[in-house]
Amino acid sequence: MGLRGGKRRAGFLMNFQASDIGLPGMKLVTGRRFEDERGYFVETWSLQAFDALGVSREFVQDNQSLSRRKGTLRGLHFQAAPFAQAKLVRVLAGSILDVAVDLRADSPKKGRWFAVELTASSDAQLYIPRGFAHGFVTLEDDTVVTYKADAPYSPAHDRGIRWDDPDLAIEWPEFADGYVISPKDRSLPTLHGLHATAE
Repeated sequence: MGLRGGKRRAGFLMNFQASDIGLPGMKLVTGRRFEDERGYFVETWSLQAFDALGVSREFVQDNQSLSRRKGTLRGLHFQAAPFAQAKLVRVLAGSILDVAVDLRADSPKKGRWFAVELTASSDAQLYIPRGFAHGFVTLEDDTVVTYKADAPYSPAHDRGIRWDDPDLAIEWPEFADGYVISPKDRSLPTLHGLHATAE
């Protein structure tokens, strides 16, 4: 079963606004934009501010992707312990529908998903805790996505779930030309298949 929207408790700290959104532990963080005739300035990360907002992770790696075509779908990806990753996702150009699936064994929302649109113009970032699978689909051509991770990439711990798993029933947008998906992502198991393999 999916979720869209969710209860938000907004609060401001320095140049940031944070909202609890979607699933437990997830936050939508927005920076305050300062604009003048030259353009704009926005702070995107502050260790002190984010720690106070409840995003107290030590990020160790930044990743960035360019997707040439609208409808490019990447995911759903995660890393197994001890290399599980929390992520802070934002869009530098274009827009995406960002999706996270709760895989935490002790979560009352296990198996639920949440989706939110992120755009380059909104200055919004999605914080996804450890224990979630993550993916997105681009809503515009030439979309650039970047995210921070609090654990390095480990090929041996790289895992994923099919984007079209019928049990998850994620409400992806439809595109006239279909999706652009890598062979690797097309071959990912369903959530049920992943659990069966682990057993």
